Amino acid sequence: MTYRVSFVCTGNICRSPMAESVFRARVEEAGLDGLVEVDSAGTGGWHEGDGADPRAVAVLEEHGYDGDHVARQFQASWFPRLDLVVALDSGHRSALRRLAPTEQDARKVHLLRSYDPAADGDLDVPDPYYGGLDGFEECLEMVEAASAGLLAAVREEVEGRAV
Repeated sequence: MTYRVSFVCTGNICRSPMAESVFRARVEEAGLDGLVEVDSAGTGGWHEGDGADPRAVAVLEEHGYDGDHVARQFQASWFPRLDLVVALDSGHRSALRRLAPTEQDARKVHLLRSYDPAADGDLDVPDPYYGGLDGFEECLEMVEAASAGLLAAVREEVEGRAV
């Protein structure tokens, strides 16, 4: 049975596509690509159908990640098929939990940086959209730092299903 993870930010053109690309690479490196499905979406639909922000694509590709992406808006109807919904900041987490049709679905929503043991205090990944390229680099660093812990948590869930 496939374990499904969805990353969510505001417009699905910066943070969540970066997280999707990095985590998909980690899943493939771990040999879990047939067992774990990764996607992303936005809390809003402003950019539906658009590609990722060119700055996000540039930073991803510079670091060896796939920059191919098409934005979409998260739908409450997706909760039943998802195992984990990863919010990029606390505003997204709150919006997603309000959108969740059941309490069980609301419990699927977690902050990305909660998987980074070195993160303390503010667990939000800042929105790089209104800044320069350095904000996208910082976003990538935060995503990469949290990916190892997230992968460990997902691996534990996947292996638990196999038992």
